[in-house]
Amino acid sequence: MGVQGLFTFIENNSQIFRNRDFSNSKLVIDGCNLYHLLYHNTGLEQNHGGEYDAFEDLITKFVKALRECGIKPYVVLDGGTDCSDKKYDTLMKRAEDRIRKAQIAAMGGNENILPTLVKLVLKQTLTNLKVPFAQCFGEADSQIASLAREWKCPVLSNDSDFYVFDLPGGFLPISHFKWDTVSQSMAGQSYIPCKYYATSSFCVHFNIKLQFLPLMAALAGNDYVKLREMGISLRWAEYSSPGKGTMSRFDGLVRWLKNFQSPDDALKAALGLMGGLSRQREAEVLQALTLGMKEYQFPPTCLLRFFHDGTAPDFEPEAVGIVPDWARLPLTQGRLTSDILDVLLLGRLSQPCQVDHAYLPSANITSRPIRQVMYGLLLGRKAGTGVEEWDRDGTRLSKIMVQPIKSKSKITIDLLRQAEQPVLEQVFLETLGVSHNTLSGVPSNLHLPVAVTCYWLQHSTPPPDEKVIQALLLGMVAGQRLQRDVTGEIKMDIREQPKQEFDVTHAYNEWQICFKDSIHLNQLLCFPLQEPHIAWLYKGTLVHYLVHRLRKGVDPELLLQKETSRQLYKDLLTAVLQPQDETRRRGAAPKRHQPKDDLADLADLDALQLLVDLEKENDTVTQEEYPVWDSMSVKTRYKAKDRGQWSKNPELTRKQGRIDRDFSMRPQIR
Repeated sequence: MGVQGLFTFIENNSQIFRNRDFSNSKLVIDGCNLYHLLYHNTGLEQNHGGEYDAFEDLITKFVKALRECGIKPYVVLDGGTDCSDKKYDTLMKRAEDRIRKAQIAAMGGNENILPTLVKLVLKQTLTNLKVPFAQCFGEADSQIASLAREWKCPVLSNDSDFYVFDLPGGFLPISHFKWDTVSQSMAGQSYIPCKYYATSSFCVHFNIKLQFLPLMAALAGNDYVKLREMGISLRWAEYSSPGKGTMSRFDGLVRWLKNFQSPDDALKAALGLMGGLSRQREAEVLQALTLGMKEYQFPPTCLLRFFHDGTAPDFEPEAVGIVPDWARLPLTQGRLTSDILDVLLLGRLSQPCQVDHAYLPSANITSRPIRQVMYGLLLGRKAGTGVEEWDRDGTRLSKIMVQPIKSKSKITIDLLRQAEQPVLEQVFLETLGVSHNTLSGVPSNLHLPVAVTCYWLQHSTPPPDEKVIQALLLGMVAGQRLQRDVTGEIKMDIREQPKQEFDVTHAYNEWQICFKDSIHLNQLLCFPLQEPHIAWLYKGTLVHYLVHRLRKGVDPELLLQKETSRQLYKDLLTAVLQPQDETRRRGAAPKRHQPKDDLADLADLDALQLLVDLEKENDTVTQEEYPVWDSMSVKTRYKAKDRGQWSKNPELTRKQGRIDRDFSMRPQIR
């Protein structure tokens, strides 16, 4: 995000910063930047699906530190994709990069893949802490800058775009914001040590005029302007002073700009450096650079009234008449997912990428029927309209057209606010295939996660085994808190750190995306079910550890110390298995969602399940013997098992041959 190379360039010219003892001020916080950096820079576990309770505690400590210093935080989050699609190529490349990193992480690397529920946990925690926050309808940067300009207070972020905005209250990079080391002045005032940046300091240091900064950002390349991808290469390093090394490109650009009296003169000169462009090509480049510079203008702030009296901003003209007016307030409050804007305005939705193995289908497939019901509610009036979903297919980013499903109630988005609560609840339960009777013995705060678990058991591919289900429910029970700071009772033995098992990771990825999409559906339906405390429901390291213990034969109830906890576990287990038992009594096979096209990258689901079963039966081959899980090592791992069982069954031999052939054709990820 931001201006290519600018963050590193300024870090290498650190004298631009001023040390500051920050206290007693408003602070506008880049919310998306905050949750990425808080999660990734504090060592929270990523490859087992997330440590949400620890993340919640981290946010709480962060807010407590601000309040201790008299700092009033206002958090602003990104919303939907820009309707102009000017960042389309950038977003696609980032999605491809996340897929690549997720595959490396699945083989044991640490690639900063954000767990699925982090944003939901942030919003819920901020609400519980009564921290004012707003979710924009589109990109948040310009609204963050405008709000900070209005209040004359700093912005907290690590996005290098804020080095370009001329903010009267300055910019505080999160990487230099020492919130975890609150200090006190001689007068007893608590403050946070940090580094402060002002555009005036940059301009004085490099002897450049303030009005040149937007052009500098556009020529260097930001999220909207990428000259290299347009086939244009400008060798700014030629204008650099000697000895700048990797910083020579940016140093040369700044030195070159100093030669001009106005940005227009510099812009014309830059076009001249590009060689003999045709008139059409020159017009395209000029338009791109002009749009890139406009990103640093201050639009009228639409969040000032929202933070003052709760008045929701108006939609942009493109959304008027397409997105219902009632959605403005819940969208801004973060009580309605901004995904609906992408569906309604662009007919497109990008799916999250989890740490998972490339030869398994995307976990997002499992929850697609839930999203189809959402699409039906949103697009019901547009018969035959599909939604373009972008998702992982092996190691590639691909799209598939997904058709909406109309609920039996025939409700559409225009009528949602007029529908009665029992009708909306029935839509939700029918979508997840759960009856009221199933939830009757479960506390109301766990109705939604239990319904999600029932759905997951019916649609997961391959189906999770008994120990995976038990561990998930044990984790839910352990996470429940009777009062603040009273945690669950299951303790991990640090000598038994859970290993990465592909069947367990994939199953829990499916559960998390089903849970996320169900939360979004519940929001769209005006909360017919109580929204649970998300951070208490899933602790990745713990549930993987519990699977390991249960597979060794430990009785699940013995892991719980209190009788009330054991009873809750029994009630949850009974509830999630009840739909399965009813299906068996009717003599019907469990319903499973296996679209042929979506699973084309998987050689054979039955064979995959066979491999999972073999891994559980044969513990002579351990992960420690094969520390790198690329596609070849996985193949070798299973071929190393007792071959006698294959020769006894010709069908198994044929399946193994298909899997070996499929693995051998897959690209190696390094």
